[in-house]
Amino acid sequence: MTLPPLREVIARHGLSASRALGQNFLFDEQLLDRIAAIPGDMEDRDVLEIGPGPGGLTRALLRARAKVTAIEMDRRCLPALAELAEAFPGQLTVIEGDAMKIAPATLFAGPYDIVANLPYNVGTALFTGWLSGEAWPPQWRSLTLMFQLEVAERIAARPGTGAYGRLAVLAQWRSAAKLAMKVHRSAFTPPPKVMSAIVHITPQAMPQGVSARMLERVTEAAFGQRRKMLRQSLKGLLGALEALETLGIDPQRRAETLSVEEFVSIARELSS
Repeated sequence: MTLPPLREVIARHGLSASRALGQNFLFDEQLLDRIAAIPGDMEDRDVLEIGPGPGGLTRALLRARAKVTAIEMDRRCLPALAELAEAFPGQLTVIEGDAMKIAPATLFAGPYDIVANLPYNVGTALFTGWLSGEAWPPQWRSLTLMFQLEVAERIAARPGTGAYGRLAVLAQWRSAAKLAMKVHRSAFTPPPKVMSAIVHITPQAMPQGVSARMLERVTEAAFGQRRKMLRQSLKGLLGALEALETLGIDPQRRAETLSVEEFVSIARELSS
């Protein structure tokens, strides 16, 4: 169906992006359709969207025939989202609330995808929450998320690069992570100070014999003092230096030179 332009909807409801909520609105329908297409064919798939705002990306997901559950804490946006729900009967459920306090597992009986232009102020916290925990594979099928470009590059980074750190290991040790698309700051209203990018994450098989919490502890220690050699940064972690010796990993190396697989092997050694 034909919807009024998003700018017209925003003007009619007197909406403006809230800096306090980390909002930046996207109006380019073609760009939004490209983002909605990243996870693949969305027809009849359950999708969780965080912070839909006035519903730009929501429209694109609904056009792709997804069944969207959107969590929005900005009450000003609810009337515009209610209009979308009317325009796409049975496809959109809007929940007023804080996504940091709502467990997605309580919203869906089966698998779902998460697609979101995440608010800058809570994006990384939500992301790490979805990737953490011992239970794997997760209930979500894929994550398609917009971040500041710098954060997106850290998620998809390779060893030996300046962007490589804890976020890369967390995103890659049991998932495939790629930087799917860059989005210029001029695409937003108001334009943020930095470029943005979309990352796409799909779960992979979890390595055997590894505690997720132990891997978090290893990477926390190693990258907490990333300029120091491993023999220094890991010395406070019981058994870590012995694990390096057992695995033949040079303790004079620095954290950013270790592959994701090497971090997993250290955590496995300490998990046993």
